[in-house]
Amino acid sequence: MSPVRKIIHIDMDAFFASVEQRDDPSLRGKPVAVGHGAARGVVAAASYEARVFGVRSAMPSVSALRRCPELIFVPPRFDVYRAVSKQIHAIFADYTDLIQPLSLDEAYLDVTANRRGLPTAWDTAKDIRARILAETGLTASAGVSYNKFLAKLASDQRKPNGQFAVTPDMGAAWVETLPVARFHGVGPVTAAKMKRLGIESGRDLREKSLAFLRQHFGSSADWYHAIARGEDNRPVDPDRVRKSAGSETTFNRDLTENADIETGVLGQADDVWAWCEKTQAFGRTVTVKVKYQDFTQVTRSRSDSGPVTSRERLHELSLALIRSVLPTRKGIRLVGVTVSNFAAADPDTPLPLF
Repeated sequence: MSPVRKIIHIDMDAFFASVEQRDDPSLRGKPVAVGHGAARGVVAAASYEARVFGVRSAMPSVSALRRCPELIFVPPRFDVYRAVSKQIHAIFADYTDLIQPLSLDEAYLDVTANRRGLPTAWDTAKDIRARILAETGLTASAGVSYNKFLAKLASDQRKPNGQFAVTPDMGAAWVETLPVARFHGVGPVTAAKMKRLGIESGRDLREKSLAFLRQHFGSSADWYHAIARGEDNRPVDPDRVRKSAGSETTFNRDLTENADIETGVLGQADDVWAWCEKTQAFGRTVTVKVKYQDFTQVTRSRSDSGPVTSRERLHELSLALIRSVLPTRKGIRLVGVTVSNFAAADPDTPLPLF
């Protein structure tokens, strides 16, 4: 019988904003947003002081300022964030070779082999967090569990600057107490659909049969069925490269006006761009997806000569693609934007991984 895995999910606390507050003491204790405060700007990251006001990443700058008029915008310095990320990943490498980065500021670590000879995975996570603080001046939170799904959920439980463990004997029961909106793989649209079906908690999800989930969620049903029971057999895989990043939304009503549809597409492009900035992964290919009121679907794609490295260019390509299907007589119920064909922004920076 194979040993129970010991998985740690490390997530830096408000990483970009914390780096800015570390490097500029005048920003400490103040609401800070990394991004550009211009009318068309988007928040890339927000400090905890800003989050109190409801400021979040991917939020338009004008909305963020409306929520927090004292918000201080700081231009992003991705060269600095990459350098700090390399420091953090060098620390990880002292504990395990099985490191699966999700972005510059979070990663899974499989410490089952216990390279450092520490008593428990809990102690290992504490040691890693202490070293990150000592060597970078930044805090990290950690989740410790026997699989990736639970470790990622656990790292949110004691944020900021804390850690939480989910043991094998508590995993399934703990999941039942959580809202499904917190589950990795359940986005806002899916969470809303689950709510309409009477599924709001892990317990609600567990009570649904696999046949019911397959009827309503198709290929995702097996994943939802497993995680409702605290099950996730995915290994920590340092070699699995993410192939695309996308965002889509279902409108409250079917849209036919060009301006409304284009606004929806730009909103999804902004979500994708926020992810690209955070991970520093930029793709050459942009795809726009459209689902009509009769559920027929079309996609339009275009590849640039090089990676799309600005929000403005992503907007330009997304608009060109959606305009290729406009005007429309049929109402549009969903639009999505995806970037693929990734290239690393820096040859020394690995691509983002699942």
